[in-house]
Amino acid sequence: MPTVLRINGWRLFFYSNEGHEPPHIHAEKGGAEVKFWLQTELYSYNVEEDDSYGLSPALRREIQEIIVDHYEYLVEQWHRYFGSE
Repeated sequence: MPTVLRINGWRLFFYSNEGHEPPHIHAEKGGAEVKFWLQTELYSYNVEEDDSYGLSPALRREIQEIIVDHYEYLVEQWHRYFGSE
């Protein structure tokens, strides 16, 4: 479970056995956890929530903003870790 970013109490990470899936990121803070798909379209970013647990609306907004702000880095780390283009 490599951690790729820690920020504002959030830990953003991948599960090592999920390289067969499209790029995505898991995040946890306190008792809350969420998974977002990182879909890169030409000239735009798409962050789509897949699953969450214990996530308040305020935490959802906070983590979405963090993911958008660090989107390129997260996608780069995905490709670096899983060895995909």
